[in-house]
Amino acid sequence: MAVIFVLILVSMTVAGGFLGLFIWATKSGQFDDTVTPSMRMLFDNKSSKGKTGESNIKK
Repeated sequence: MAVIFVLILVSMTVAGGFLGLFIWATKSGQFDDTVTPSMRMLFDNKSSKGKTGESNIKK
């Protein structure tokens, strides 16, 4: 019976450690997306119009 209490205590300690690391990583910016904003211009479907109203994109 004592082994169950030890295993529960160890598992709670490990789970708390992982939770603490997750919170630390989130607050330190590990999950910030730095790739998508630079790639957003590559997938922009809007055509750029010149002063004459014609599209600058060659078809």
